Amino acid sequence: MDDWNELRLVLAIRRAGGLTAAAKALGVDHSTAFRRLNALEAHLGVRLFERLPGGTYPPTSAGQRMAAAAERMEDEVLALDRDIAGGDHRLSGRLRITSSETLAYRVLTRHLALFRQAHPGIAVELIIDNRVLSLSRREADIALRPIRPKEGDLWGRKLARVAWTLYGAPAYLEAHGGPVAGPGELGRHALIGWEEAATGIGAADWLGRAATDAAFVYRTNSLVNQLGAARAGIGLALLPCYLGDGDPDLARALPKPVAELAGELWIVTHADLKATARVRAFFDLVGEGLARERDLFEGRR
Repeated sequence: MDDWNELRLVLAIRRAGGLTAAAKALGVDHSTAFRRLNALEAHLGVRLFERLPGGTYPPTSAGQRMAAAAERMEDEVLALDRDIAGGDHRLSGRLRITSSETLAYRVLTRHLALFRQAHPGIAVELIIDNRVLSLSRREADIALRPIRPKEGDLWGRKLARVAWTLYGAPAYLEAHGGPVAGPGELGRHALIGWEEAATGIGAADWLGRAATDAAFVYRTNSLVNQLGAARAGIGLALLPCYLGDGDPDLARALPKPVAELAGELWIVTHADLKATARVRAFFDLVGEGLARERDLFEGRR
């Protein structure tokens, strides 16, 4: 193997399960990735991936061995990268943050503005993604996550609990008998929810148990769009309190937060990066700023 990019291609296809997604991850077009894979297989004289209907590319045993070797090499390169970055004492350069859409929309951006004022030499790149990005692979330097990290090589702290409850536009609530005392009264309301295929989302599952399918008049996979729909008077939406309580055009339809939906907000980085000046500055300024808004996150404001 003379070219690391050949190993990266094999690893990307193994991870993505297909050529199209792998090409996108590597920043090349499909035809380039296809040509490179065919040339690599011809050079080695071995098939690395099967080509199945639907565009799936399961690896052969040779492909599995090559992808595993590529992953070990990647781990070494990333460890070296983190080791060098971890000793960076400059308050300058790029800092990649990942956050959910709702947190960025309602709370985070104003704290990022204060961070930029305090540290103008640091360029902030915010990745809005509800997936858990890999901090080990440097998909981000810092993550704001709704769950406690399970990976042993991560370092961080809990900033607050996160409360959820139901919201509606004041005019809608007035026209439909006011707030509800509990889930048993949702039958008289139109509901805004997640798309029917959504699974594993605690709030969506709770709402699905509390109401019949017929009650849902509007569905979307975006919480910010659910907020907008509730604001427009379409019906009630189940939202985190930091999103709903901060909106002057919404009122609580269920006065108290739903206890079983209480979550958490964590700020996390890789342990190798915790001494980096940029990362420390972000934890100190943005992390502490978010922690001071604990009453908002926990539904007490």
